[in-house]
This record gives sequence, structure tokens and C-alpha cells, in this order.
Amino acid sequence: MLFRRKPELRLDAPRLALRPPVMADHAQWARLRREGDAFLREWEPLWARDHLSRAAFRNRVAWARRLVEEGRGAPFFIFANGADDVPAGTLVGAITLDNVRRGPAQAGTVGYWVGQGYARRGYMTEALAAVRGHAFGAADLSRIEAACLPENKPSRALLERCGFKYEGVAQSYLQINGRWRSHVLYAALRPDRRGRVEGAAAS
Repeated sequence: MLFRRKPELRLDAPRLALRPPVMADHAQWARLRREGDAFLREWEPLWARDHLSRAAFRNRVAWARRLVEEGRGAPFFIFANGADDVPAGTLVGAITLDNVRRGPAQAGTVGYWVGQGYARRGYMTEALAAVRGHAFGAADLSRIEAACLPENKPSRALLERCGFKYEGVAQSYLQINGRWRSHVLYAALRPDRRGRVEGAAAS
């Protein structure tokens, strides 16, 4: 009996190509993170001491592979495709669809970051739109959620631009830069999945 390999997980956007990380990406990733250290740490959990090491990156790649194989998420590195002034193959950031819950929920959570030199260029708008399409298409989700710090106006504007709606505040939601921080919550819903489920009993 022949077994077919699953097709490679890949998404395309007008100026971007998205795919899971591989070990060959380590040098670019570590450089982008190192150069944007102060820019990124303001919005992220504290980095481990070995955060940028090759060994830690190997664990990240293995985690990403398991996430895909087990159907629990879709981790993407975001690369320029050469459609503008950034050379093709340049890593500009990352976006992950994670914490996928099946059954009645059919939901997942999205998180993202962009390198300092590539912020405010619309790359994450393209990437998030592509991941939203994947979530409501191939991944068959009904809801995707996101959270950000209340003062992170660019991230809030990004979510709203991509069809996410504000849902409220989660107190002390995540540890960010060494402190428990409250976050604002957003969600996007698949339009054809609103309301009553077909075949559900009348209440």
C-alpha cells in the first residue's frame, strides 16, 4: 500500500511566502530577533537565556513540526517574495495559528511578530489575511482569536483591518517583559458559521 506524503504547508500573499520554520532559517531568524531586541521585548514574554541559540531553535522547529503533524496549529515564518524592494527569501517575521480546539468550538488562536525594519509596511496585514483564509478554509475553523496589549495601537489596528472584532479585556492575561499584563481580546468569525447548527434540536 502506498502512502502519500502530506503536501507542504505553504501560504502565499501578494508580497509574501509563508511556511513552517526549518533549521536552515536559524541564522536569519536569530539576526532579525537580535537586531530588533528592544523593539520586540516590549510586547513579548521574557526571552530565555538561550533564546537565540541553535539548540533552542532546533526545539522550535521540532515543536512546529509536531503542531502541524498533530493538527493542532500552523506555524509560519514570513518571507518576502521579491515583489517589492525586499529581496526574495528575506525573513520579515512570523505568525502562528495555535491552540486549535476541535469539536463544538472549532477555534484557534493567532499570534505574530514582525522584525523592526519591516514594521508599518503592510506585511503583517497580508500575512494575517492569508492565515485567516487558511483558518476558515483548509483548517475548517469557525473562530480565530487574538490578544494584544491595550496600548499596542498598531496591533489593534491590524486586527481591525483584518476583520477582527473587539470582545473585551482579559485581566493579567499573559506575562509580558517580566510582568503580568492585561490584554484586549479580539476574534474573527467565519461568516457562514454564525447561529444555529444544522440539525440541532429546537430549544
